[in-house]
Order: sequence, then C-alpha cells, then structure tokens
Amino acid sequence: MSDPAGTSPAAWLELCRRAAERIAAMLAAQTSTAQRALETGTTGGGGDRTLVIDAEAEAIVFDELDRLHARGARFRTVSEERGEVGFGAREPVVVIDPIDGSLNAKRGLAPHALSLAVATGESMADVGFGYVHDFGSGEEWWAARGRGAYLNDMLLEPGSGERRTPDGRVELLGIESADPRWLVGSVDQLASSAHRLRALGAIAPALCQVAAARLDGLVSLRACRSVDAAAGQLIVREAGGLVSFPGCGEPLAAPLDLIAHAPVVAARSARTLGELEGLCPRR
Repeated sequence: MSDPAGTSPAAWLELCRRAAERIAAMLAAQTSTAQRALETGTTGGGGDRTLVIDAEAEAIVFDELDRLHARGARFRTVSEERGEVGFGAREPVVVIDPIDGSLNAKRGLAPHALSLAVATGESMADVGFGYVHDFGSGEEWWAARGRGAYLNDMLLEPGSGERRTPDGRVELLGIESADPRWLVGSVDQLASSAHRLRALGAIAPALCQVAAARLDGLVSLRACRSVDAAAGQLIVREAGGLVSFPGCGEPLAAPLDLIAHAPVVAARSARTLGELEGLCPRR
C-alpha cells in the first residue's frame, strides 16, 4: 500500500491503537448493563438501533480519522453507524465496526471488538490492512497483506492445522448469526460436520480465533456485512487460513458496503472450507 500522506500499514496500526485505547477507557467508565443498554433513538447505517456506546466508539474512531485527514490523507469510510462518509477520495476505503458484538458489550459479555479494515478497491479481495482489538480479552490482532498476521505483535504460524475427531468431524467449529431460527435449518449438517460448537457473538473476534487455530473453522448461518468481516478475513488469510463468501461468484468478491451480501466461511484447510460452505443458506 502506498503512503502519500502517512497512510502506510504502520500509520493505520498507530491510528487503530489510539482509537482502541480510547474506546477501552470509554467502556471501562460504563460498566453496568443499564449504562451500556442506553440507545440514541436512531438507526445506524447498517439498519440496527444504535447504542450510546456504539455512537461514542464511532465518534472516537472518526476523531482519529479527522486528524489523519487533516494531515493530508484522502480516503472514504464505510461505517456501522454513519454509513458512507467521504474524506476526499473514493479509495482507499476504510471499513469500520466500532464495536463488533454490540449485544455482548451491552450485557458485559466477551468478546466485543473494534474492527477496522483498509482496502484499495471495492471487495474483500482488495483489503490490505486489518485490525481487530477484542475489548473482552484485551487481545490485539492485525495483518497487512503479504506481511503476515499478528496477535499482540507475535507472528501467527501460517502452518497451523485443524483438529479432527476419530470419526472425521472438526473438533471445534465457530458459528455466528446464531438465531435459533437459522440453527434449526442447519442442525443436522452441523452435527455431521462438527464435534463441538462455539457461538462467540461477534464475527471479527471469531475470525481471529480461526487465524490462531483456536477454532478449526467458522461459518455464519446468515449473510454478514463487510464491517463485521473485512478485517478478520484478512487476518485469517495472512495466518494461513482460507476464507470465502458463498454466493458472491469469486470467494472474496463480497462488496465493501453495508448490505449483507453473503455468509462468511473460514477454515484452516480447503477440505473444511468446502464442507462449511455446504452449511450456508442459499439466496
């Protein structure tokens, strides 16, 4: 990625770390579920009702972006609450979820995370930088295209494999969008594919668990938005995993907008990726 105005991966990482530190302090000052459940009374660009903590977290991120723009950087943002905002150029595009896992954050559960991705084009394949800070665990995950993926500045091992039980099922599978209505239609296939399930309640941190081979794979049982997956999917790929968005033609062709185009599937092997793609709902 070029750096005409301080927008190298190192500059984006510095911006993300400042934003994450400020959001963590904001969340630490609002620990009760009553405080965290307050709503602004508005609906965000993604269609969900906006929590006060979501709005405050997004304001922090945009404050940092304003500072970067004032130093000469030009870009466009796609954000969970504000939608699309121009900063003088169509590209790069900065894809932001200030708090992925808002329901977890609202109820004081982990994980919930800042997710930010930077792309030089309009699809998941164009993402060149990804950052996820899990406020529940305090873990920081980031990746730059062609430079690997990192957990707390420790390079993740690209060769990490998956684990399977003697009967051939993956040992631990992550599921997201775990609405009971979606689970009902997939339960038989899930039983044949996975030994145990984990529903973390936040796609970005769940993808990071696949990157670290803590989960053998991940499937969302309904379509997800780019703000949820753009950063995490790059972290998985740079850590040696595989990602696809079934139904979008090419595996990484999902657009970087606020429409839920396709489920996200991630795995440590091509075999598991193919099996999990079969679990995805068809449009």
